[in-house]
This record gives sequence, structure tokens and C-alpha cells, in this order.
Amino acid sequence: MPKTLRNKFDINLTYEKLMEAHIKSRKGKGYRKEIIEFNLKQEDYIIWLLEQLKTQKYKHGGYTTFYVTEPKVRKIEKSRYLDRIVHRWLVDNFLEPLFVPQFINTSYACLKNKGMHNACLYVQKVMKHCKIIWKEYYILKMDVAKYFDNIDKQILINIIKRKIKDEKVLWLINEILYAQKRPKGLEIGNYTSQMFANIYLNEIDQYIKNKLHIKYYCRYLDDSIIIVETKKEAKDALRKIKKFLKQNLKLELNKKTQIFKNKQGVNFCGYKINEYRIKIRDKGKRKLKKKVKKLENQIKNGKITSKEAHKYLVGHIGYIKYANTKNLENKLFYTY
Repeated sequence: MPKTLRNKFDINLTYEKLMEAHIKSRKGKGYRKEIIEFNLKQEDYIIWLLEQLKTQKYKHGGYTTFYVTEPKVRKIEKSRYLDRIVHRWLVDNFLEPLFVPQFINTSYACLKNKGMHNACLYVQKVMKHCKIIWKEYYILKMDVAKYFDNIDKQILINIIKRKIKDEKVLWLINEILYAQKRPKGLEIGNYTSQMFANIYLNEIDQYIKNKLHIKYYCRYLDDSIIIVETKKEAKDALRKIKKFLKQNLKLELNKKTQIFKNKQGVNFCGYKINEYRIKIRDKGKRKLKKKVKKLENQIKNGKITSKEAHKYLVGHIGYIKYANTKNLENKLFYTY
């Protein structure tokens, strides 16, 4: 794809591509009522949506709001299914092919073949390397304060406009971003929000790598790690990054931002990482034990089977398999 995008909206606006976006959006969720109802008349809905986008009459619908408590309390704003198809079509045909190739290699969130586990493995790999070349080193752990809530939409649009010149694509992006008429904040739950968030923080990624010339840096969502040889380097980097975030993105780092000596290790993506092992944090262990105990009681009371319980634990098992947790696994999962 060219460095800037022009006159591609109509070319990519086809029945086939909208249907493809629908198929991808419903994957793993076909049992939900809204999707079952959509499937019954999917051809009619797709044709109608095609016409709405073609004539620019499309209006983003409302949101259903609910809260999740894992890994922490978050407000989720869920758009109607028709809008989720549009989100997928926009990301797959415009945002992803245009912006993702510009991201740094060590940006790990919500990207194909990346993810939190690979981010953790990268951090440990760098820690081992720095132990060899420097013996002692420092880790700067940064966390953006209320990241999704504080993304400035006008700044985001200005960043996007550098690469997207197609007025129709920009119209659709504005329609999605300002569906709730607020100048700041992205809806957690939108497929587009993940990509917009990465595009926004790619600005700081590029600054750190290309202006500060920091070699060992990685980011997962709003959490990031920098590894340098001296504490002075870490402090200088932190000062410059704070200034850049405030002036260019209107963001601030929260109180969890700290500088650590290498022997202390670092908490990142739910793990405690040092040069020799990756461990689950105590908070994560407590939640996992509580979950297993609850499922055991449900099995004993005949509410679910062992096979059904295992399904509820798939995500947790995927989480712990990257850590050094053999004893914990033997203790918790012997019944499964």
C-alpha cells in the first residue's frame, strides 16, 4: 500500500468485503441472539449497509454499557452488531494495511503474531542480553494514566490525516470517533479503538526509537519498558518522554511509573520477570486459586462437568503456561 491513501473508499466498498467483515466479526460468537437474527437476513442487511456507506448516510448507532472486573474494573461500551461490521471493514481495508507496517517491531498489543506473552518473552530476552553486556542495568517501567479515557480525538485525527487523504474514509473515521459527541476518550470494546490506540501511541514509540535512540524498548497497550545501562539514562529518558507525552499527546504517566535495578526484576503484563524466570504475580495467583475453587464447588454440586470447567480455565491456562509455575499447576489442575 502507498505511504498515503487516496480514493480507495469506493474501491474497497463491495458486497464481498462487507460480507467478509461480517464473517470475521461473528467468529466464535454465532450463538448470540443479535448475530443469529442478523444471519437470518444477512444478504439484505449487507446490501442495505453497502448503500448507506456508499451514499454517506450511515450513522453509527448507540452503545450498550457494562462492566468487567478482570483483570480490573473496566467500563465496556459495546456497539450494535451492524456497526461492528463497519469497524472491521475499516480496520482491515484501511487502517491496518496503512499503519501497521509503520509500527516499531516491539509494539505488541492487538497485533497479529504479537501479544502480551511475546512481549514478556522479549523483555526477558533483553534482560538476559543486558546482563551479559552490562552486568548491571536499569529498567524504566512506564504506565500511561487512564489511557483510553484521555486520548484526544482531534490529535488522533490529525495523526491519521498525515497518511489518509481520502475524504470518505476520513468521514467514516469521524462518524465512529464522534458517535458519542465527546472530544476525549475511546470506547473500550470497539474493534477500531484497539487500532486507534496503537496509532496514537506510535507517536511516542517513534520518538523513543528514532529521536532518543533507545535500543531496548517495548510497549503493550499503555504499558512500556525501557532498559538502559545507567540510572542517569533512565531518568533523562523519563523526563523527555513525560514532556513529549504532555506536549504532543496530552497524556501523563501514572504513579506506577518507576525505575528499577535489574536485580529487582519488573512487573509487566501480569508477570514478574527477571533474567532467569517468569513468575505469575501474587495477585494473579490469588485470582486463579479463587477461580479454581469456585469451579470445584460447582462440579461437586453437579452444576457443571469437569469438561465444562476446563473451558472456563482455557484463558488462565494460556496465561500460566508462559510462567515458571509447575508446582502451582500440579496443585490446582490435578483434577482436570
